Amino acid sequence: MQWQVLTFNELNIYTLYSLLQLRVDVFVVEQNCPYPELDDKDVHPQTQHIILQKGDKVIAYSRVLAPDIGFADFPAIGRVCVAQTARRLGLGQVLMSESLKVVNSLWPNTDIHISAQCYLQQFYQELGFKPAGEPYLEDDIPHLKMIKPVNIS
Repeated sequence: MQWQVLTFNELNIYTLYSLLQLRVDVFVVEQNCPYPELDDKDVHPQTQHIILQKGDKVIAYSRVLAPDIGFADFPAIGRVCVAQTARRLGLGQVLMSESLKVVNSLWPNTDIHISAQCYLQQFYQELGFKPAGEPYLEDDIPHLKMIKPVNIS
């Protein structure tokens, strides 16, 4: 298994299908949260898709958004998910590490923003993210804006 970093145009149709299937399985079905999964951010030329596959199945995924695509003036990481069958293996931390490497290589010396589900606050704090506001509802799930300041590696 090897991590891939691809733009939308570099995705083949099978990988695209599998990553969308994973996102729907996790965010729509598992979390019982109907929301518009396809939001046009995936196809932006600067969006980077971070993917780990086992065979033909995507088992870990995130996307990195350029400044002004996610949060104004800052790059963002989102849609962070690991397949149920691959959890408890430490892939979440490795996925975030890979995502942070991508952000730092493309937009060095800038803060990184995320919209974290509140129950994952401690996970993201261990990666250097800090809460930046009060919890809010996003698609009926409590979230918290978090920022990883540029000076924290």
